[in-house]
Amino acid sequence: MEYITQNVARNLKRIRKARDMSLDDVAKQTGISKSMLGQIERGVSVPTIETLGKIVSGLRVSFNSLISAAKNDVIIVKKEDLAPSYSSEDGEYKAYEYFPYEEDRTFEIYLMNLDPHSEYASDGHGDNTYEYLTVTSGTLTLELDGKRYEISEENSIRFPTAGRHIYINNTDKIAKFVVTFTWN
Repeated sequence: MEYITQNVARNLKRIRKARDMSLDDVAKQTGISKSMLGQIERGVSVPTIETLGKIVSGLRVSFNSLISAAKNDVIIVKKEDLAPSYSSEDGEYKAYEYFPYEEDRTFEIYLMNLDPHSEYASDGHGDNTYEYLTVTSGTLTLELDGKRYEISEENSIRFPTAGRHIYINNTDKIAKFVVTFTWN
């Protein structure tokens, strides 16, 4: 969510300045208070869908132009700013979205943590999808189609993800790994 919030902050400010509008001008056109718009532009307030709808309607811009990252933007993602996007019920597996799905991009990047002596099963991600996994800390065992592959620190594996696969950590140390999902 932080990623989209930051995109909205940058895009709202860019659109407003390109139109030579003040926050007062945008407030009049959207029905959103000047203080709320300022908070959104600074990235300190997470706008609701209703608020985004008012901005889109009031400024007559597409929803996508408000939430998407500009192609030439430099984007820094800090782990301390992220909450887990996905986690197992017991909390032993956590996935952090660094670069989530966007309409015109054919990959996603996640940092994943798997506690010692635990495992996490993932259902398939669809036909023609692949996972590129690099272990950054610890050792991970991957079970895929009945075969097990051990990937140690600073090593990688690529595999198709149409079917179920299981991440296993049989060690006494947390396993941290970066995953890039791609599709055609």
